[in-house]
Amino acid sequence: MSARALIIGAPRSGSGKTSVTIGLLRAFARRGVKVRGAKTGPDFIDPGFHEAATGLPGLNLDSWAMEPDLLRHLARAQAQDAELLLIESAMGLFDGIRSDRNRTGAASDLARQFGVPVLLVLDVSGQSQTAAAVAYGFAHYDSQVKIAGCVLNRAGSERHRSLCSEAIAEIGLPVLGTVLRDPNLGLPERHLGLVQASEHPEMNAHIDRLADAMEAALDLDAIFEAAQPFDVAQGTPAHALAPPGQRIALAQDAAFTFLYPHLGRHWQDAGAELVPFSPLANESPPQDCDVCWLPGGYPELHAGALAAAENFRSGMQRFAEVKPVHGECGGYMVLGEALEDAEGEMHRMTGLLSHQTSFAKRKMNLGYRQATLLADSPLGRKGETIRGHEFHYARVIAPGTDEPLATIADGLGKEIGFSGGRRGHVSGSFFHAIARG
Repeated sequence: MSARALIIGAPRSGSGKTSVTIGLLRAFARRGVKVRGAKTGPDFIDPGFHEAATGLPGLNLDSWAMEPDLLRHLARAQAQDAELLLIESAMGLFDGIRSDRNRTGAASDLARQFGVPVLLVLDVSGQSQTAAAVAYGFAHYDSQVKIAGCVLNRAGSERHRSLCSEAIAEIGLPVLGTVLRDPNLGLPERHLGLVQASEHPEMNAHIDRLADAMEAALDLDAIFEAAQPFDVAQGTPAHALAPPGQRIALAQDAAFTFLYPHLGRHWQDAGAELVPFSPLANESPPQDCDVCWLPGGYPELHAGALAAAENFRSGMQRFAEVKPVHGECGGYMVLGEALEDAEGEMHRMTGLLSHQTSFAKRKMNLGYRQATLLADSPLGRKGETIRGHEFHYARVIAPGTDEPLATIADGLGKEIGFSGGRRGHVSGSFFHAIARG
């Protein structure tokens, strides 16, 4: 393997990791470096930004949800034929759940397991020499996690930059650049985090602005040299989620966007064909497909259009009479009887399952999940355990009368209860599947 790799980490969310990562990806791509991005943990959105910055597919690498063998397989594939792999950390560098060593979901797991050094992004707003104490703590917290250098973010002035960088240099860590405070470098957000790259009308121009800022502020040569050869042992896809069918009708538009990149890629590598259709364009799933998959997304923002899509609804009903249909999170909401939007208006959905959901009566659900299937479904066989994630504000306001799809536990194994529903060929839940347990 010829790739070098570097983790972009930080003490916490909101430090500017995503902006720095996206800017670096585009800046290196401009130089002719074949650079790819990856994101630790279950974040859906950032891999889309990585792809927008490089023109190459993004990827999630999740040390909790993915068995080490699968993690190695996916990491090697992402680095294949690349010169540089930038891995963006979720949350803080060491933030994960209590679990077996290197199975916590934290980016530090990958630093240890794969020997990848870390470029530490420090938001120095509101501090100066104290930044050196934070950097010192990161450099000495875990001897197996190497901090290769720091990037200072949101410095207020040249004097501020000097105070921080000189203090960090005294503890033996190089500062590889400083990004001055600039509100124009922020990315737009909404209730599930950042607005997706595909939805931002001027995303390419914004990524160029980020790249301009990183080129002006950071030492790209030193950052490239800080990355180390990515020498990862061969893995296998044995624990990957199997294709649910040979031809998969995949809902794909502004309401249905959250399919993990590694799932679609593995299904295609295994010989399956993804056949996209758009419910918002009133398209129905092609009847010659073997299975229909409704991924997560933002149906609550498009509930009126989905309710008016008669051809989509009738086509779904015809398909479900004879073939499997599965919905995840937003897809699960659309499979129900009705969806209440943020303004409290109820909208008719497909009615393939009998529950009702609401975005008006919000409650955040967030965390890793282990789902044990109670029947065969597109997710797997009865009794199998699937690892995944939930992140949604919508809630079930009428549970309906369907049989549950699975029993779920949290990432620590604590029982939560039944999840989702199943009726005939139809199944769904708020649970997003990542890999087989």
